[in-house]
Amino acid sequence: MDKKIVPPVFPQINVPQVSDKGLPELILDVQKRLNIQLTSYKQDYIKRRLLSRMNSTRSKDFVEYHQFLKTHPEEEEKLRNALTINVTKFLRDPDVFNLIGKELFPSIIQEKRTIKIWSAGCSSGEEPYTYAILLHELNKPGVILNNVITATDIDEEILKKARNGIYEKNALENLSETQISRHFEKTEDGKFRIKDHIRNMVRFQSHDLMKGVPVARMFDVVSCRNVTIYFNEQQKKDLVKLVHESLGNNGYYIMGMSEYMSKDVEHLFKPYKPMLKIFQKLN
Repeated sequence: MDKKIVPPVFPQINVPQVSDKGLPELILDVQKRLNIQLTSYKQDYIKRRLLSRMNSTRSKDFVEYHQFLKTHPEEEEKLRNALTINVTKFLRDPDVFNLIGKELFPSIIQEKRTIKIWSAGCSSGEEPYTYAILLHELNKPGVILNNVITATDIDEEILKKARNGIYEKNALENLSETQISRHFEKTEDGKFRIKDHIRNMVRFQSHDLMKGVPVARMFDVVSCRNVTIYFNEQQKKDLVKLVHESLGNNGYYIMGMSEYMSKDVEHLFKPYKPMLKIFQKLN
């Protein structure tokens, strides 16, 4: 998938204020190492991306992080991922969502008739709205599906965008024309606004995953995808424990395709579709 630098979303990261000493030299070296042009982007954006990696590597300033980068070759790919985030889309990783819509959701609804979903680190809303679309397409008479998706992020600005539900055409490229016409309306400036029957199925709220407290409990599904790039190893383990705590009996944990579960916490879940990073809670 092509990558490009996009406006930042920084869920669950607390970083100290540091001086700019060593920052210009670091940026020049990063451009050379990664072959990424950074000077045309806002410096605050680049600094926040670098600070996220500094936090993960426990570097106290840009000079120390620059030295860490020079002496740890594996850090280059992690920094590249931090600087070049995949553009968020509806139905991102179609194989994952196809299985969720055709197999996972129907099995839960058949047993419980309703479903509680938590989309953690939801960014600008494409993921929770995707779940809402999948649920709407499964809707049957007597099955109540409204207000069952809780979507959270720590970034208030990105939550405003999510609530507005207005997207560029390229964010919809994995959806069918039928899905687009059914669930979106075109705006005067050529963008696409999510329709109310989908918008009303999602409740957005601010939440910091790093506080270690679930937004609620007894969820049937917790989706926390492509968030742990910002986390160190201990934070990743703590997140898995948090997800386990938030799920109800036999609930499902959906991770990002490039993420993994540490051996220290994998006993909390059993594989459901491990190749698609879907796991089921062990009670």
